[in-house]
Amino acid sequence: MQTKTISFFSTKGGVGKTIISLNTAIKLAEKFKVLFIDFDLSAPQTTERLLENLKVKYALVDLLPLLKAFKEKEKDIANYLAKAEKLNFYFIPAIKKVRQAGAINAAAISDFLSLFQKENFDFIIIDTGSSLTDGLLTIFDNSNLMLIVLTPDVLSIYHTQWTLDTLQTLGFPLKMMRIVLNRAESKGAVSWQEIKVLLNTEAIAFVPSDGKTVGLAVNKGVPFVIGTPHARISAAVKELADKIASQKELYIPRTDLEKIRVKKEQIERKEESLWKRLGLEEVSNLAAQEEDEIVKLKKRIHQRLIEKLDLKRFPVEKITTDANLVKELKEQAEKIVSNLIAEETQGFIKSFEVRRKISHEIIDEALGLGPLEDLIADSTVTEIMVNNKNQVFVERSGKLELTTKKFTSNSQVRTIIERILAPLGRRIDESSPYVDARLPDGSRVNAIIPPLSLTGPTLTIRKFAKERYSMDDLIKRFGSLTEDMALFLEACVKVRKNILVSGGTGSGKTTFLNILSQYIPEEERIITIEDSAELKLHQSHWIRLESRPPNIEGRGAITISDLFRNTLRMRPDRIIVGEVRGIEVLDMLQAMNTGHDGSMSTIHANSTHDVLIRLDSMILMSGVELPIRAIREMISSAIDLIVHTSRLSDGSRRVMQITEVAGMLDEVHIDLKDIFSFKQEGVDSQHKVIGHFHSTGYIPSFYDDIISRGISLSRDIFAPQA
Repeated sequence: MQTKTISFFSTKGGVGKTIISLNTAIKLAEKFKVLFIDFDLSAPQTTERLLENLKVKYALVDLLPLLKAFKEKEKDIANYLAKAEKLNFYFIPAIKKVRQAGAINAAAISDFLSLFQKENFDFIIIDTGSSLTDGLLTIFDNSNLMLIVLTPDVLSIYHTQWTLDTLQTLGFPLKMMRIVLNRAESKGAVSWQEIKVLLNTEAIAFVPSDGKTVGLAVNKGVPFVIGTPHARISAAVKELADKIASQKELYIPRTDLEKIRVKKEQIERKEESLWKRLGLEEVSNLAAQEEDEIVKLKKRIHQRLIEKLDLKRFPVEKITTDANLVKELKEQAEKIVSNLIAEETQGFIKSFEVRRKISHEIIDEALGLGPLEDLIADSTVTEIMVNNKNQVFVERSGKLELTTKKFTSNSQVRTIIERILAPLGRRIDESSPYVDARLPDGSRVNAIIPPLSLTGPTLTIRKFAKERYSMDDLIKRFGSLTEDMALFLEACVKVRKNILVSGGTGSGKTTFLNILSQYIPEEERIITIEDSAELKLHQSHWIRLESRPPNIEGRGAITISDLFRNTLRMRPDRIIVGEVRGIEVLDMLQAMNTGHDGSMSTIHANSTHDVLIRLDSMILMSGVELPIRAIREMISSAIDLIVHTSRLSDGSRRVMQITEVAGMLDEVHIDLKDIFSFKQEGVDSQHKVIGHFHSTGYIPSFYDDIISRGISLSRDIFAPQA
């Protein structure tokens, strides 16, 4: 087992950080080898008083002269640690007296942690201080997990919110931070639901208030998990220790964590409190007011900035498309905002980092996309959903998350929408209150405003993935299908079978269609038809067509069906339709039946069998009067294969079914034969879907055709599996 280093941190004293971290370490030591380091330089010997029976001879400050000997293995650092008699628990404090704090610098901390991590400890638990010093950031840089202890009061929450923002600014990912909520059931406490919205991170433990048990443990010098193991607080700490021991996904490997290099000027006064260094000591007392003073400040400065820059003299299109103008305006804005912040706050915000953050947000609101700038730049965000000015959701790893981002008003949301649409030549107003468009990078944008949207202007951005996925990625990285399934699909594309990819919203249909297209030979002429161009093919002989909505007078619309009919005159080898959703399905089926084999498309459906119902409905809604028998015969002769994708409850995407359209069973029923399928068996303790892929035993009717084309495909991949 590789050593896991866990830091316990709090933004202020008195929240129970030392008590919780020590008792958690003691509980872990019942099953694992644990080292506990007291790095709280502002309160030395606190831990020693909680461990009366432990004989502590050395502190890290005493071992500084021996660092070279430890590194060269002339001495064993393990011999200098205090050890509990009946537990695998080891302990060492950083210092024993406050005046020794200056001797422990960041370089020494890094050296000691490196030495301890080479020892055979299962866990290193570090009780840190409450000030963001160079030393503390070095500890975080060497940690796999950061547990932030806070109490459910406004002051603690407010300071923690700014700490999380600051740590992310310094490069520490939010996913390596978890909340330990102490005194969770205190009278008049802020609810966890409210705290979560503010902090945008998960809680790993809720520790109940139990002053009597804690007081007894402190007075006796015996940790409460040993002295009173059946108390509620002991049970909560045991649950925390169990999670730390069992949930591997909590930890960030040090090799994956980019080294943080903090300049001295960023951490100038090491012993000052966090909120004082951030220039928020006075502001923190205003946190309980109805509206955050920082938001009010940003509104005032934003309005004055617009007046000083006189942005109204520039059309929206010019601000969003003229790079030189934008650069010039940003340079002017930075100087103006810096002066306005100093003027409006009268110097009470002294921290450069906080001023820079506020300045950055105001300039983004005035000249960019405001609160959306950071989300658009975040590569882990796949979709952005602005429900209203106070509610911005994102999708990460297939799951929705509520962010802490907010707009100052509905008019700001409207301005951002117009800013996005202006370079695209699209408009939105009361006469045309919704729009669907595509950004230059391929991302899809949908916006809708009042009176159609009752909650205010609403914006949805589905980001276009910059990374091009391959079939190997789907197999090895995401487990979306098996290698046998991929080999079969590759053969189907190469022998020009007509394929429909079905699935629900966000199930990965377009991504999968992109990957299937990689198997099309380079020498073939490919034409893609889409509403909003999202496909990204690798082939050089590729023509992209995109439909066009009507203009303001309701004229000039070019539909998918129009484009499809034109495509037939462009000598295509392959026709790929981004998605069929209307009368164009009839043109597509006719093309598939008249020599344009090898065509592919996507369709919304809940299963491969539901695809037939959707196709029937779209053909009937086209107004063409055909008997159901003729419709079904057209479908069965045109489509060879249906691949159904799905997004499961844990956010993962899977190919649920690969089904052959095997012809007509009778006059109205189409014979569908499942070749491969995914069977879900349940979910594990982490809510990850458990299941397996299997072949049904059915051999496709066109298998001999695949072999006759010289494609090697073993019949064994279709063998039935239990």
